[in-house]
Amino acid sequence: MTKVLVPYYSTYGHIFTMARAIVEGAQEVEGTEVKLVRIEEFDAVKDAMSEQDAYVHAQEAQKDVPVATHDDLRWADGVVWGIPTRYGAMPAQMKQYLDSAGALWANGELEGKVTGIFTSTGSIHGGQETTAITSLVPLLHFGFIFVGLPYGENPEQLTTDGIGGSPYSASTIAGPDGSSQPDQRDLLMAKRLGKRVAIVAKALRS
Repeated sequence: MTKVLVPYYSTYGHIFTMARAIVEGAQEVEGTEVKLVRIEEFDAVKDAMSEQDAYVHAQEAQKDVPVATHDDLRWADGVVWGIPTRYGAMPAQMKQYLDSAGALWANGELEGKVTGIFTSTGSIHGGQETTAITSLVPLLHFGFIFVGLPYGENPEQLTTDGIGGSPYSASTIAGPDGSSQPDQRDLLMAKRLGKRVAIVAKALRS
């Protein structure tokens, strides 16, 4: 059985929606077990945003998703990270989760596992590519084997439309006010990424 983990952080639900497409794609690969987990929110952020209806509703929708642990990373053969942008890089919540996994790094427990990234930004130029690229740096330190999103399998990337998707990650554009939802093409590319990570993880296990 190939095991694929999808840990994500989602403020307003866009990454959560993409994560479910990732799960769907990974499940298409025979003999794959998929686990969806969320990165825990900071109490300070909960307090600061508790009066934003969109935030409250998005968090309520995710309440039944289990919180990610380091044992989840040990369990997985492949990990597809849901990382929204914060100024072109990963948010502090995700960074803290990785920073606290020093024992896994020291023991080489994640070396040779397959990984991929999906992201969300407020605009086309708000970090669609830099978030994936900068997030890749710590993942390589852990020894992950990175899987991208090639043009040949994802012709949707070759467009001037305001959608997500790059060779580095599946992605979506939330809009400056967060009101946009993932385009069907974004979800399709996310699904393909989940499937691709599962295929590669399965091949490395065989």
